[in-house]
Amino acid sequence: MKIPADLAQTLAAVVDEGSLDAAARALHVTQSAVSQRLATLERLTGQVLLVRSRPVRPTPAGEAVVRFGRQVALLEADAASALGIPADRPAPLRIAVNADSLATWLLRPLADVVPGLGATVHLRREDESYTAELLARGEVVAAVTTRAAAVPGCAVSPLGRMRYRAVAAPAFVTRWLPDGATPAALAVAPVVDFDARDDLQGRWLSAVGADPAAAPRHRVPSSTEFAEAIALGLGWGLLPESQREGRELVALGGPELDVALHWQQWRVQSASLTAIADAVRAAAAVSFSSP
Repeated sequence: MKIPADLAQTLAAVVDEGSLDAAARALHVTQSAVSQRLATLERLTGQVLLVRSRPVRPTPAGEAVVRFGRQVALLEADAASALGIPADRPAPLRIAVNADSLATWLLRPLADVVPGLGATVHLRREDESYTAELLARGEVVAAVTTRAAAVPGCAVSPLGRMRYRAVAAPAFVTRWLPDGATPAALAVAPVVDFDARDDLQGRWLSAVGADPAAAPRHRVPSSTEFAEAIALGLGWGLLPESQREGRELVALGGPELDVALHWQQWRVQSASLTAIADAVRAAAAVSFSSP
């Protein structure tokens, strides 16, 4: 049994747009045509591929077909570019990235290389520990991730280590940590977390002998505003060097924490994806320490 590429791309469009009606508009066909294509695809595969929720979502079997459809779209766009055929609406290159990379070093290489590819990128911000899951589900073509083991069907290469240091504003230190970052003081000094998945501050607290569960916690789910919240004295937190520069901050001591990052991408022969990967690796090489 062969999966028709056009039907797989239709399923991908439905998942991307969130509904059959929106996919029909994007594909310039009727909703009835989209429904018929999905019915044919599910009949051919013998499996339910789409959960008709709001928004719709693929089943585990549907994720595999969506991934295939997106890979075909990527290869078609590359072939059209090589042949000098103008693309009507090239499929975007979906990339998952952690917030700190997005805020510090990743946008520059993308801005340098993507315009020359005649492509667009859709960036999906996610915790670096979870970006590989998006890659495995076929939701993105590449990811900046902490996962060193290759996702099935993907190639992986190390980028380097982002090094974080615990810091706080001078006025915050005067108020909350006048005798230093002792376990007793850290139990009551407010800390800033990025979100519920952010464990950097908790890891640092454990390393210095403090209880990670004791301190009151703020959440600021934006990398730039996270750094600004620390600089303004809302709480203490861990920042990479590039976000400490230009701010008046006091180092709290304790260990520096490294987060090893890797680039993972689909194992397909795509000139555009290769060009982006090369630019990202080159930028990472000068942005932070080697693995």
